Amino acid sequence: MGKDFISLNYYEMLDIKPDASPFEIRHAYNTMLQMYRTESLISYSFFTPEERAEILSILEKAYLTLINDEKRQAYDDELIHLGILDAAVRERQVKKPISIFDINREQSASGLIKNGEPELKAKVAESKLFGELLSRPEISGSDLRAVRNELAVTLEHISQKTKIRIDNLRSIEEDKIDALPAAVFLKGFLKAYLKCLCLEPADDICIRYMNRLVRSGEKP
Repeated sequence: MGKDFISLNYYEMLDIKPDASPFEIRHAYNTMLQMYRTESLISYSFFTPEERAEILSILEKAYLTLINDEKRQAYDDELIHLGILDAAVRERQVKKPISIFDINREQSASGLIKNGEPELKAKVAESKLFGELLSRPEISGSDLRAVRNELAVTLEHISQKTKIRIDNLRSIEEDKIDALPAAVFLKGFLKAYLKCLCLEPADDICIRYMNRLVRSGEKP
């Protein structure tokens, strides 16, 4: 499922490539701040105030290092010395400022779903598929995708509302364990996904999803 958050390098923490431009670094950092601020969907249950403060502190340190040319060069030298980073990456660090968070986003003519939250909650309440899902001790990503499709909610809508990259959402739905983000991100991503779909109890569903990963030999 990826590394523990504390063991990620700064590029992995911000979910950017090693040759990211300053624009991409700022955009990634601002996106992380929005995801982990107090009132965000991701902050509700899986992270205590202390855990959230620690995450934000580490992210700030990563940002301040990568946005400063001298600090970034020294940090890259360290990664190169450890064999984590390719020395050739420096030659690619000056490039067109395209946000990595927009690269994998899908575009559609309809954009967001038309129904508001009350209508969506009504659909969930009437869904036999979701009711059957709640009876299972474990829940997979493909189960969640089936419910989302029944509710007629697009991944683009969820991505835009939660600010989670669409490729990460796909990895959750397609049960791509090796492609899933670090556990500290995955739990938050999943909770935000569920709340966006008005699927409750979100805490319980998250636990069942994570339990399935544990049974598969992956530690959340």
